Parts: sequence; C-alpha cells; structure tokens
Amino acid sequence: MNLIDTHTHLFSSQFDEDRHQVVQKAIEQGVDKMLLPNINSETIEAMNQLCQDFPQHCFPMMGLHPCDVKDDYEQELEIVKSHLDKGDYVAVGEIGIDLYWDKSTLDIQKKAFLQQLIWAKEYDLPVAIHIRESFDAIFEVIEEVNDQNLKGVFHCFTGTKEQGQKAIDMGFMLGIGGVVTFKNSGLDKTLKELPLEHLLLETDSPYLAPTPHRGQRNESSYIPLMAQKLADIYEVNIEEVSRTTTQNAKTLFKL
Repeated sequence: MNLIDTHTHLFSSQFDEDRHQVVQKAIEQGVDKMLLPNINSETIEAMNQLCQDFPQHCFPMMGLHPCDVKDDYEQELEIVKSHLDKGDYVAVGEIGIDLYWDKSTLDIQKKAFLQQLIWAKEYDLPVAIHIRESFDAIFEVIEEVNDQNLKGVFHCFTGTKEQGQKAIDMGFMLGIGGVVTFKNSGLDKTLKELPLEHLLLETDSPYLAPTPHRGQRNESSYIPLMAQKLADIYEVNIEEVSRTTTQNAKTLFKL
C-alpha cells in the first residue's frame, strides 16, 4: 500500500529522542509521505530540517496555528508571509479557529485565519484548517473569500453529517484521524453518510493516537489503522481506501 499522512507534527519535541526512527518506521508501514503543518515561528526550523533530512517523504506547510494567535500575531504572520514568499511549502497550515482553549481571542483568530486564507489563494496553495469547536466561525470566515481558488482540508474532522457535507460542498476534503477508531466517537456513523471520495488520512501526531494505542504518543506509522477502519465503515478493501485517499492527497497538495 501507498499511504499518506496528511497532518503530522513529527518535528515536535515529543519525537526528539527517536525522530528519524519514527519516520523510518512509517515508511516501512507503507506511509510513503508525511505532511508537516507548522505551529508558529519557533517550530519552523525543526520542521524544515526534518524535510531536508527526508526530502522524498516529508513535506512542510507554513502557517500560524490558531492556539498561537496572541497579541503578537501580526509579527508572527509577517514571518509566515516571508516564508511563503520563498516557496517550497505544500500548503498554508495549520490555520483556523480554536474555541476549546481560549474564546477570548476569537476576534484576532478570525483576522489571522482570514489573512492566511487570502495568502493561500495568492500562492495557489491548499489550506489545512483547525476546527476545534468552531465550525460556525470557520464557515463564516471562509464564506468571505470562498471561490474556486480556495481549497483544502478540514483537519481532524469530528463534526456532524451536515457540517461535513457543507465543507464538501464548499470544495474541501475532510481529514480523518485516530478519533474514527474510538469506540464511542460516533464518527463512523457520520462518515457512513459522507462519500469516501472526499476523505484524507491523517494522524495529528503526537496527538490522538488510534485504538489500540489510545492515550499514547501518536505516530505516522499508525495510518494503516485508520485506513482499515475506513475500509470497515465503507465495506471495501483497504487497498481501495489507500488508493482513494492517496490520490486525494496527491491531487490536493500537488505531490
């Protein structure tokens, strides 16, 4: 199988002891490509270094994570823009709105999100969107600038059938990770109502490890577990899930 992890933070400190081994293990499990969404200005160097170490397998995104949209967000965005100017990024991400950790920054989160959506259109790049407890706000901002030039993925999708269909109708993919394997998540029932043709596989490593590794450090080598779960949900073989999600990723991110 040829699988792609479309969202993994392998450059984070949780992998400092065994980063290269973790990448190698993923490759051995058939996860040929790993896409790395940036967090803030302090993570850029480690992310780019990992992509230099594995140029055929690791590909960077550039963006400012909504949880890192603080008082200095305009300076952070200037750094994002300077890197986008240099090219070599497969997407603008991780961007979006997070209303789980801090609702008080909603106004500036919206501004940062909107600006990065505009840049994605300018640079003809897809976006990786963080949507934690923020679907309504996300849709509101996207609708300001949405057209055929805006594309991307709703990362870590755990929403309703209606939210998923709305995202698809707006031209977006849905990123499916470890939550789909959780016994009581209900995501399996939601996905049954949505087409496999609009899904991508992701881990969000080191977070949200799938069953049977739940509660442990997540890593890209676990992508086959999500692929198998989707095969069970859609009653197809895992090769079809691999083929469909990998082609979706290659098309969206121009891999």
